[in-house]
Amino acid sequence: MSSPPPGSTLSTTQITRQAKSNLAMALACLPKERRQDMISFYAFCRVADDIAESVHLTEEEKEHELSHWKQCVLNGEPPGHPVLDEVIELPGKYGFPRAWLAEILDGVASDITTLRYETYDDLLAYCYKVASVVGLCSVHIFGHTQPAAREYAVQLGYALQLTNIIRDVGEDARDYGRIYLPLEDLRNFGITELEVLNGRHDQRFIQLMELQYRRARGFYREAERLLPPQDEDSLLASRMMAQIYGEILEKLRDQRYPVFEKRMRLHPARKIFILLSHLWKGWRAKRRAYIAWQDS
Repeated sequence: MSSPPPGSTLSTTQITRQAKSNLAMALACLPKERRQDMISFYAFCRVADDIAESVHLTEEEKEHELSHWKQCVLNGEPPGHPVLDEVIELPGKYGFPRAWLAEILDGVASDITTLRYETYDDLLAYCYKVASVVGLCSVHIFGHTQPAAREYAVQLGYALQLTNIIRDVGEDARDYGRIYLPLEDLRNFGITELEVLNGRHDQRFIQLMELQYRRARGFYREAERLLPPQDEDSLLASRMMAQIYGEILEKLRDQRYPVFEKRMRLHPARKIFILLSHLWKGWRAKRRAYIAWQDS
């Protein structure tokens, strides 16, 4: 992780710049105030994750720290932390429950002790907390207007998190001894946990990953179906994330899931093209609407 350890005094903006994530780039399309609030929210998720993955803290210290954060967000009490103090204001400002922030922290905290998921449903329950709830908070900050945007956020959260899981199989196994792929799936394809931990890449593994690919792709399709046309502009950052991660998913499949060899990324130039193309489409749509209004 590139973020600072717990207790750092780095600002939320500095944390976002250090992370150099796809989301950090996507936020460039937001109005200034919403962008700054999303940076604060992103930093909250990032630092919470860093606490859970810290090599400097014991399990008990990690759980205590995240439990403290949870009580702070539920009670709305700023603890004097440069990240948490900013995030605590967001539920009241944008009208979403404080419990959503606590649910994200619960999902992050599960990474401290949970290294395996028995079933696909177990995995989806985890994905909901660490990704779909993040999406629900995000669409409120983005300024959605239609109820369907919330279900869009849930489905896209599943899609993005499953893409992350597919991409990071090798890193999770090597660095943390963690396997997010459901154990029931491993057994169905005759794959042992040890083979995943040792990075065995064969036809059985490719078939296993094809199953995960189909699941992720299904969530992308459902999210696209649910996207309200009225919110296409306000959810521009989400749509960019969907395209970036969707293209990463397709690259993984095209290259037969080389997840034990490298971490799949898009070239920065491609991500900039995606950003500019979405901004261009948004501008054209607004111009057509303006012309139609003038002609009416």
